[in-house]
Amino acid sequence: MNDTGRMPEVALDEAAAHAAVRDIEVDRKALDASIAEFAGPNADYYARAFHRIHETTGPIPRTFNLAAFLAGPFWAAARGAWGMFWTFLIVEIIAFVQIGRGTWGQLGADALAQAERQAARAQQFLDRAAEAAAAGQDASRFETLGNNLMRAAERSRETAEAAAADANMILLTGLGFLLALRLVQALWANSVYEKQYSRWRVDPAGVASGRRPFNMALGIALGIVIIPLTVYRFTVEGVAEWITTFPADPDIYSNSARWLEGVIDDAARGGAGAFDGIVLAVRQILDAISLALIGTPWLVVMTVIIVVGWRVAGPRVAIFTAAALAYIAFLGYWEIAMETVALVGAAVVLCVVIGIPLGIWFGKSPRAYRIAEPVLDLMQTLPAFVYLIPIIAFFGTGNPPGILATIIFGMPPVIRLTALGVRGVPDSIKEAATAFGATRWELLKDVELPLAQPSIMTGVNQTILMCLSMVVIISLIGGGGLGQVILEALQFAAKGPGLLGGFAILFVAMVIDRIVQGAFRRADQK
Repeated sequence: MNDTGRMPEVALDEAAAHAAVRDIEVDRKALDASIAEFAGPNADYYARAFHRIHETTGPIPRTFNLAAFLAGPFWAAARGAWGMFWTFLIVEIIAFVQIGRGTWGQLGADALAQAERQAARAQQFLDRAAEAAAAGQDASRFETLGNNLMRAAERSRETAEAAAADANMILLTGLGFLLALRLVQALWANSVYEKQYSRWRVDPAGVASGRRPFNMALGIALGIVIIPLTVYRFTVEGVAEWITTFPADPDIYSNSARWLEGVIDDAARGGAGAFDGIVLAVRQILDAISLALIGTPWLVVMTVIIVVGWRVAGPRVAIFTAAALAYIAFLGYWEIAMETVALVGAAVVLCVVIGIPLGIWFGKSPRAYRIAEPVLDLMQTLPAFVYLIPIIAFFGTGNPPGILATIIFGMPPVIRLTALGVRGVPDSIKEAATAFGATRWELLKDVELPLAQPSIMTGVNQTILMCLSMVVIISLIGGGGLGQVILEALQFAAKGPGLLGGFAILFVAMVIDRIVQGAFRRADQK
């Protein structure tokens, strides 16, 4: 006790709290009834097991599930514990493979076959030595080769016999591993099932319960398909070809390829006018940007870029921009770097002009977004070298087709993030604006787009960077810019020019990124 006399009161309060906790009793009958509803068969056993798990403070509750020990992963399948089923089914296959290798596996068959080949070759040399000796010629060389191969054949036979002698050890190892796995499943099964029961109490409709014959049959069917074929593949020599090689028909491939070529050729001939019009429109945009960047004196363009960087993103970005442009100019990359900026600028302009309206539409129409989402996934995941093939077939080669390929790769981010920003506008704000008499256009212009601006600007920034990452691929179909420098360096293994050109692309990307990010932060601060 201290001078204030408060310590006994604190101790008394803690004792009362612990007594109150002990007085709380669980309705065992209701809990047992819930467990019985969940478990179905053997409900009494699982009720006792779950109670022991709840009362155990150690890491491993002392429960042993005999059904899990005997049936292994098939018990988990019957009870709907599919995670445990797949985990132990895959691991048990290793044990079954070891058992198969030790029981009927032809251990040392490769070494024995090698010994037979060596012995046959040795006999050929010995026969030639005998023929040479009968003809009165020197036979020592053939005898030496034959004797050496005979000794090698003996060593191969010894290796094969040693491998065959290990069969019993491999069999015992597989049996021991299988027994250990079954013990782990028997000790772990009730804990897994108790966690499944806890989830079932929260979501009875979404979590499997009881012992279902269909699940058991499905698990056995999967085991019959997976285990025997895998064990057969790794334990038997001379496996059937259909086990290791899919029986594909070469005619299917050739017919499909010819059909696709015909479709693309027909589409290219039928839509030649439309495709030429698209190329012409893209070329006009590219020529306008190229004229502004390359036709204007370099000092003017450099000054404007530095001033824009300073006004938009601050003096640090302006200094970095000046250093990056100086690097590009002093190495003689100015014109091709501006050509790269023109290519990226044309692609970004088209991505933004097309992508933001599509993003707004998809943000307001979940049905339209669901339809377009697979297309966006295809645009982002399909390798660029794949969709270059139809682009070349439809639009030819050069910078405009390269820009179209860049648009396919770079447009999805601005569409997705614009849709995300529009969907993220709170409904309460839109309802308030509508209540004050805002029209649909005013709601979009004055409420939704300003609130979605951070997400939209992030999408624009990602689109710019992804378009810049395509400059090397554009060069593969006849495009210019810094990508052509990298392509030539790759063709001639020129390490120095390749690295210098790569750093130039890096600086172009960083300058654009810093300016756009600075503009975004400045707008956000306002």
